[in-house]
Amino acid sequence: MVLSIQDIPKAQLYQKRVLVRVDFNVPMHEGQVQSDQRIRAALPTIRFLQEQQATIILMSHLGRPKGQVNASLRLAPVGEYLSQLLETPVVSLPETVGEAVQARIAKAQPGEGTIFLLENTRFHGEETQNDAGFAQQLAALADVYVNDAFGAAHRAHASTEGVAQFLPAYAGLLLKREIEALSRLTDGPKHPFVAVIGGAKVSSKLGVLEHLLPKVDVLIIGGAMAYTFLAAQDIPVMDSLVEPELYDTARQLLAAAESHQTRVVLPEDTVLATAVDAESAKVTVLLSQVTENQTEALAKLTGVDIGPLSTRAIRDALQGSQTILWNGPMGVFENPAFCQGTEAVARMIAERTAEGALTVVGGGDSVAAVEKLGLADNFSHVSTGGGASLEFLEGKVLPGIAALQS
Repeated sequence: MVLSIQDIPKAQLYQKRVLVRVDFNVPMHEGQVQSDQRIRAALPTIRFLQEQQATIILMSHLGRPKGQVNASLRLAPVGEYLSQLLETPVVSLPETVGEAVQARIAKAQPGEGTIFLLENTRFHGEETQNDAGFAQQLAALADVYVNDAFGAAHRAHASTEGVAQFLPAYAGLLLKREIEALSRLTDGPKHPFVAVIGGAKVSSKLGVLEHLLPKVDVLIIGGAMAYTFLAAQDIPVMDSLVEPELYDTARQLLAAAESHQTRVVLPEDTVLATAVDAESAKVTVLLSQVTENQTEALAKLTGVDIGPLSTRAIRDALQGSQTILWNGPMGVFENPAFCQGTEAVARMIAERTAEGALTVVGGGDSVAAVEKLGLADNFSHVSTGGGASLEFLEGKVLPGIAALQS
């Protein structure tokens, strides 16, 4: 996927007012930032603009307020956190647009390097409607627009797509880095290329599975979505999460993999528990050897993680790999009782990085697992976009990126 995009090093930004779409949609609890990965990812662009003595006007959404002001989703706490990271004051404005916002920004003198953070863009319904009038109000605040929010680039919203129609538009350093890293997976990746795809549902990953099948040498499927593939082959999965309406699709994907000579690795054994929030596992079973009587006895148990044989099979499949994509956990990793499979995979892929492989974590829950283990620096690239990275890997056009193309 060849994209012709101008990035900020090519722009004339000295002492300009620069409107920057960042992705500060971070997990919060009682007004405290719980994970700062997305905030830190924006720092290189912000610091670059500081070097240009630009007046920096940051904008982001937080949560899903659905066009209504929600006190728990105000961005001021994020602004305070950013100020600490930068060791520079950040002025959090109580509104997103309007005369008061324009007046306050106008007071900032060129060269002072003032940093503003606008209020949550999604407090305005016009944001998600990609309303041209709202986009123009945002554009009126600045001389130049920079999109550095890869995690929101798959949305055609006023702050990601609309505003680019009214200002000179450039990609931030993070957005450019995301495009380059993910493009290395889709455009001539080094082989063997292994994709490790997990998560809850096949339906949420169907597009990326279909798009990657002809490109990868090995496809490892884990998480709850694996049970749909297993059940489609009449392998007992007890009361595990499945999507029966996708059994035919699963069989077609397996047939397509065979025609492309792509090896598919599915769990050989699984950890079962009474519920995903149980405090401990009940039993680990070898799926190919579960008898009819055992199936009845275990009927009310649900799969929560891969077992040791599956972990070993994944390690074997990763040996010698030169390119690895990981998207989605192997089990209910957020429950400490069922995180072993996901943690093992994270460490295996980190080992491959150390041995020279290109390793990309494709956003979402995989990133949370990597951060939890303190391994974020042990991968070639950790994407800030869950849905955006999936759509990019599916070959879809992301509106926030398309708006920047020259």
